[in-house]
Amino acid sequence: MECRLGCAACCIAPSISSAIPGMPNGKPAGVRCIQLSNDNKCKLFGEKRRPTVCSDLKPCDEMCGKTAKEAYLYLENLEKSTSVIGRSINSLIL
Repeated sequence: MECRLGCAACCIAPSISSAIPGMPNGKPAGVRCIQLSNDNKCKLFGEKRRPTVCSDLKPCDEMCGKTAKEAYLYLENLEKSTSVIGRSINSLIL
């Protein structure tokens, strides 16, 4: 599967803990990566400066869905369910 041009859900929805050029402390969930262009394309795509976590993330049907909105919601839910707070809330519910 190829990335949906202009989607950028994976560059906005999840937190990234590793340094990104221009964001030395990474980025929080829901915050637009500083390396996104105005048309939602990664300015670092294909460069060595791109964080490994970004390069290693591969698009798939489950994650990307049929639209950018579906992709964002999937990644937002994944972020919430894997965060420390999300795990704490889930353990209280279970």
